[in-house]
Amino acid sequence: MSEKTVYESEAKRSRRDIASYFRRLARALSRGEPVPADEEQTVTVDPPAESDLEIEVEREDDEVSLEIEMEWTEESGDIETDVTASKARFEVYEDSAQEWRWRLVHRNGNIIADSSEGYASKQKAKQGLESVVKNAPGAYVSDQSKEAEDEPETGGSNATFELFEDSAGKYRWRLVHDNGNIIGNGGQGYSSKQKAKQGLRSVKQNVRGAPVEQG
Repeated sequence: MSEKTVYESEAKRSRRDIASYFRRLARALSRGEPVPADEEQTVTVDPPAESDLEIEVEREDDEVSLEIEMEWTEESGDIETDVTASKARFEVYEDSAQEWRWRLVHRNGNIIADSSEGYASKQKAKQGLESVVKNAPGAYVSDQSKEAEDEPETGGSNATFELFEDSAGKYRWRLVHDNGNIIGNGGQGYSSKQKAKQGLRSVKQNVRGAPVEQG
């Protein structure tokens, strides 16, 4: 029997970040969608309806490990590499004021996120979108609207999605870094809180793996 490692990674992660990763896996599994193995969503597996699940806790000297393993026959589930799982793309461009900005454009043509400010250079704009890519998927959602009814979602990042109602009665979101900077927003007002939530969730799902097109 031959064995080939298709993908492997190891890194020190916070508990919140690990929880965020498992939530992405759980969401894909529950929907019957291909499951992303890596952060960039370029390697996916498509398990069958039923798989063998093995959970093992080991202790060796002063090290403890928790191993969670799913196993199925190759013919019952696919593996894809070099996948573009994101349904969106980043566009980096220079505006009429000669400032650099970014926007995240869904394949349906809608702009689902953009930079909250113009940057002095293309490099600064790219750093801004990289911060969004890093922090958006695991960010808390804090509902600051008058009719707040949901508990904040748990996340694993250095930023928070703030969901709020503007002075015109529209619902909006912004992504606020722990340093206080607004690093992204929805770029539009929504007619309902639910639609605003759908918008920010689309950003959470699509920032990683989205190609960057530079103007």
